[in-house]
Amino acid sequence: MEPEFVEDKYDVVIIGAGAAGLSAALAVVESSEFARLKAQGRTPKLLVISKLQALRSHTGSAEGGIAASLGNVEHDDWHWHYYDTVKGGDWLVDQDAAAVLAQYAPQTVVNLERCGVAFSRTDDGHIAQRKFGGHTAQYGKAPVRRAAYAADRIGHQILYTLWQQCVGSGVGFAEEWYVTDLVLTDQIDQTGKGTHKVAGIVAFDMHTGKTHAIAAHNVLMATGGAGRLFHTTSNSWDLTGDGMALALKAGLELEDVEFVQFHPTGLAHTGILLSEASRGEGGILRNANGEPFMARYAPEHKDLAARDVVSRSIIAEVDAGRGVADPKDPDGPKDCVWLDMTGIGAQRMERLLPQVTQTIRDYAGLDPSTQWVPVKPTAHYTMGGIPITLDGEVYQWHEGTRHVVEGLFAAGECSCVSAHGANRLGGNSLLDACLFGSRSGQSIAKRLVNDTAEDHAHHSGQTRHPSDHNGTEIPTRLDARASAPSLDPLHNAARARSLDVVRLLTGRDKQANAVDPGTQNVTDGLVAPNTAPATAERTATTPASSATSAAPPTATATPDGALQDDNPYRLIGELGNIMERAVAVRCDADTIRHARTLITDSVAPRAHALTCHSSIAAFNQELTAIWETQNLIELGRAMLSASEARHESRGAFTRTDFPSRNDEQFLRHSMTNEHGEVDWQPVHIVDMPPRSRAY
Repeated sequence: MEPEFVEDKYDVVIIGAGAAGLSAALAVVESSEFARLKAQGRTPKLLVISKLQALRSHTGSAEGGIAASLGNVEHDDWHWHYYDTVKGGDWLVDQDAAAVLAQYAPQTVVNLERCGVAFSRTDDGHIAQRKFGGHTAQYGKAPVRRAAYAADRIGHQILYTLWQQCVGSGVGFAEEWYVTDLVLTDQIDQTGKGTHKVAGIVAFDMHTGKTHAIAAHNVLMATGGAGRLFHTTSNSWDLTGDGMALALKAGLELEDVEFVQFHPTGLAHTGILLSEASRGEGGILRNANGEPFMARYAPEHKDLAARDVVSRSIIAEVDAGRGVADPKDPDGPKDCVWLDMTGIGAQRMERLLPQVTQTIRDYAGLDPSTQWVPVKPTAHYTMGGIPITLDGEVYQWHEGTRHVVEGLFAAGECSCVSAHGANRLGGNSLLDACLFGSRSGQSIAKRLVNDTAEDHAHHSGQTRHPSDHNGTEIPTRLDARASAPSLDPLHNAARARSLDVVRLLTGRDKQANAVDPGTQNVTDGLVAPNTAPATAERTATTPASSATSAAPPTATATPDGALQDDNPYRLIGELGNIMERAVAVRCDADTIRHARTLITDSVAPRAHALTCHSSIAAFNQELTAIWETQNLIELGRAMLSASEARHESRGAFTRTDFPSRNDEQFLRHSMTNEHGEVDWQPVHIVDMPPRSRAY
């Protein structure tokens, strides 16, 4: 439900409305702590904020299944799931995290069913399960049916169910609000060491074009992945790594950001995902000679080997001259292989894989029941992200110790609890989002008692006034006509962002006039410019001063690198091509170095020189696209730095100049900061020492 107004202060702000964010929200409002405070008349304030409408979140595109050792079709054991997850991650997995993932997977799936998820059923009424790559029985001996599914639309089912439960519980949503800044403050802990504490966020309301400071005791990042770093991706257009980039800019690190999974079966040259369920139900990969080649690379599990193994095998076939061209471009590059689904049977295919079948018909013009389908690896999932504990707490790695950022949490693909290590198994993503989203929400709930006691006063007597947008109310003190300079880090960040909005909408040469309240619609509602001295806050922001010169978008080429009529969509496309050539599936020192040079010398300067073609702030998609471009650049630089530092090949990460796994030096997590500096954190080995990995 949309709130009647957006407050200027909340107990909990959740950024992102996919499976992780919604699971966290439900865990908070269904907790005993929340109920106790509500009974006392101190109901905690919670807001889910999303740059999309919640039901457009990328969770809805997940197709094949959610992994859990339910044993509904054949005997299964969570210990086998645990082993498969560690092996699948090529032993870069924190084994305590993988154990939690596997042990509580059945409970997570059962809870989803009780919430209303309409799983497919066995003949006797149990949740149906299918085979998925890398999931085995008896510690790797044979594939096992572990993925609970709803035809091939499990993500859609989970997303809609969680959203309905949140609406029914009264959770408030601010949809089409873009979070531009994560604000942290410095504090001294009991030992005398400096630590960080969350202060809140700055967000841009796309409906009104206004910038808002929202204070929060607890902030959870659940912003999804960053597939748009690559040209060929299964990810939706909105997955631009926003949460990860915000963390970097706020002075935090990203863990294992070099590990990106390329799903083996993206529909040729569209990147659209053809679910692993297509192979789980009997689909076979074939090369140009019609040979089912996976037996050469994974003799035991063949087409159901781990995704990184299958993707590298496809690339090996293409390199050997056994690739095929996309039938839509018969004279184009032979960089695909065939997916043969003809053995599944038309009726079974329509019943179990309706979305895959429809996608192939609509976008390839082929009938998969009688024709082979061209596929190639597509960027699918970021294993790395914002480092978190098992309870979802974000931490910094400093001097060999984890330092928790008070009040800051993360869950889902933007986070890294390191349950996936160097490669994620299919079905473990939805599980991760729902399970660790819930655990994060439970952790937040435990903090609420103290938080609301300390700051209950803000729930009453707050001055508000209506905006022009559907009755939504905006805090008065954020309006340009009423605000004054402040030493508060959060509001300083909001002022800096407001100036950035003015610069992007009008060009710097007009900024002096633009900040005059009421002169034109671009400034209506913007926070006044900040003249207060700098404080000690860390803010994920790109102030106006960071750009060198920003000519109007119709200007000719300028010394700062801007091109005539440059735009963020062009830059995202160029960045995707650069990253794909550099680190897609494989890389080496030369490809990494070349990509860094192109980004530093061309893409980044042009991105900082961008301005909008329209001066209207409301519903200006180009404005948010510029911020997304800057976030992708920030994340791309971090990814290249981590890739350059890891001198080995492991899981989804392949260095052709370092083709072997090196446990002695690199059985460690990379921790990369905004400056590209890489530190290392040991992997948590519990009861499974590293061993060779083969399928």
